[in-house]
Amino acid sequence: MKTKRNFFYSMQILILLFLTPFSSAVCSLDVSLINQDPYPAIPGDYVKLVFQMTGTENPECVNVFFELVEDFPISFDPGTELKVTVKGGTFVKDYPSYLMIPYKVKIDENALDGDNPITVRYGSDDSGKESFEKQFNVYVKDVRADFEIYLKSYDSSSNTLTLEILNIGKNDVEALAAEIPQQENIIIKGPNKKILGSLDANDYTTVDFNLAPLDSFEGSIDLIIRYTDETGVRRTLNKTLYFNSFSFQTEKSTKKKNFIYYLVAALIVIFIAYRIYKKHEKKRKA
Repeated sequence: MKTKRNFFYSMQILILLFLTPFSSAVCSLDVSLINQDPYPAIPGDYVKLVFQMTGTENPECVNVFFELVEDFPISFDPGTELKVTVKGGTFVKDYPSYLMIPYKVKIDENALDGDNPITVRYGSDDSGKESFEKQFNVYVKDVRADFEIYLKSYDSSSNTLTLEILNIGKNDVEALAAEIPQQENIIIKGPNKKILGSLDANDYTTVDFNLAPLDSFEGSIDLIIRYTDETGVRRTLNKTLYFNSFSFQTEKSTKKKNFIYYLVAALIVIFIAYRIYKKHEKKRKA
């Protein structure tokens, strides 16, 4: 009886020893999102995502695959390979054994500020029988600004154009600069680029440009607005301003006519005063 019991225990030990290597060799994969650039992502812009998969060094992981699911708020450029596959047991001795998987995706214009969920699919059998899904978050925030440009005044005597720049975005900006690039019919005298500094959301500032004399101009003036957003990214916007010099010429003409009127009136007063003076002198001498 004791001999049978010993034999039974010995068989159990042998079975455990036999199964242990196989149980430890079971394919076990894990995935993490290790980088997002830029952070936050901007609606309508591209973002780079880097995923890390561990467990690929195990030869029991026959055909490892990884796929970033194309769904709101991300999309891929046409022709982009969504699925990555690799043979199990792929590793370099004495180095960390993991797979780095980069993607470049576009964020939807309608993505909301905050965490937006994305889904990955992975597994050890590309037939899909052994597949898993996992969710991560892409942080999105629209840090862009926008501006409205208004013509405040044009001094035709000095040919000074004064513009108002209104920050209509939700975010403050730094290093705001305005430029009137070279264009037809508009010649800038002096600097054509002006640095305006910081500008809060829903606030405005003014900028002056000195133009060459304008006898007549009606049309659009192209402007370039540059600023630094709250993430430190330098951004550029192209704007157009309608300008009609005739309206200011009318004002100039009116001023000129008023000046002539006052000058003639002053001369008449002086002439009358002179006549009165001469008449008075004549009577006095008589």
